[in-house]
Amino acid sequence: MEQETGMRALAQRLGRRVVIIAALTVAAIIPLVVHNPYAIHIGILIFLYGYLATAWGLVGQSGQLSFGHAAFLGLGAYTSTILFNQAGVTPWLGMLAGGGIAMAAGAGIGYPTLRLRGVYFALATLAFAYSLQIFVRTTNWLGPIRIGAGPGLHVLLVNGGNAPSLFQFPSKEPYYYIALGMVAGIVALSYYLNRTRIGYYWAAIRGDPDAAESLGISVARYRIRAFLLSCFLTGLGGTFYAQYFLALDPRRVLGVSLSIEIALVGIVGGWQSVFGPLLGSLVLIPIGQLTRAQLGSSLPGLHLLIYGVILMLFIQFLPQGLNSPVMRGLRWAEAKVWRPREYSTYERGGK
Repeated sequence: MEQETGMRALAQRLGRRVVIIAALTVAAIIPLVVHNPYAIHIGILIFLYGYLATAWGLVGQSGQLSFGHAAFLGLGAYTSTILFNQAGVTPWLGMLAGGGIAMAAGAGIGYPTLRLRGVYFALATLAFAYSLQIFVRTTNWLGPIRIGAGPGLHVLLVNGGNAPSLFQFPSKEPYYYIALGMVAGIVALSYYLNRTRIGYYWAAIRGDPDAAESLGISVARYRIRAFLLSCFLTGLGGTFYAQYFLALDPRRVLGVSLSIEIALVGIVGGWQSVFGPLLGSLVLIPIGQLTRAQLGSSLPGLHLLIYGVILMLFIQFLPQGLNSPVMRGLRWAEAKVWRPREYSTYERGGK
C-alpha cells in the first residue's frame, strides 16, 4: 500500500511537471505561429501583469495588502531611464539599481508600519504612491537629474530601437520572450519560497499572527522580508515597463489606478497563492484590452463598465479567486489519469 501511495505521488508530480512544460511550450511557440502584433502585445501585457501581480502577491502571502505598488514600479522605471538617458548606463544594469531604490523606499515605509496591526500598512503604501506621483508631476529637475515634471520622460532610442544590449528591439517578439522568462522566473521563485521555512512562516502569519508570534515567529520581521522582496522585484518590472513603452507618464506609471489594477489581477486570480496572480492576468488583461479596443472609440467608458461587472461577478462567485477551482480541476484530472488499484474489502474477499 505504501508503494502504491508513493507511485501515486510520483505520478502526480510528473503530471504537474508535464502540464507546466506543456504550458510553457505553447506560450513559447505562439509568436512563431501568430504574427498579429496586437495579439503579441496582449501576450506581453499578460506576462507583465502576471509578473507584477505575483510580486505584489508576496506581500499578501504574509497576510498584508498593498495599494501603492505602482510607486515601486515607477521608482524602478524612472531610475533605469534616468541612468540610461543621462549617464548611458544600460537598462540591463539600471534595472538592478531601480530594484534597489524601490527596495530602499519599501524599507522606509515597511519598517515603521508593518509592526502595526490593522490597515495602517495598506494606507501607508497608498499615501506614498499618491505623494510620489504629486512630487514627480510637479518637479522638473532634482539637482542635475531631469525628472520631467508633468510630461514625464521618454527613453532615448538607439539605432532606431534596434539595440539589444540596451534593452531595445525592433519588434515585439523579444519583449514577449523576456516577459515570459520574467513571469516564469517569479512564479518559480514563489513556488520555491512557499516550500521553504520562510513560506511556512508566511502561511502561519497570515493564518493567525498572534499564534505565530506565540510560537516564536517574528511577524514583523517576516512581513518586512516579504515586502522588501516584493518591492525589489516590482522595481525590476518597472524597467521592463519603461523599455517596452519607451515613455513614462507619471499620471499612469505612478497612478493609484495602476496600483489597483495590479491588486485586482492578484485578487481575482487568488492573491495568497502561487499561480493565482498569473491566472488572474490570463483572464482580466485580454478582457480589458479587447473591450477597450472594440468599444472604447464608439462607446467611450462602456468597456470600463463591462470590466467592472466582470470583476464583481468574480468577487461574488469566486471570492478566493480562480486558483481554487483551477487547482481542483487539475486534481480531478490527476485522479482520472492515475487510477490506483482499489484495496476494498470486497476485492480482498475473492472478487
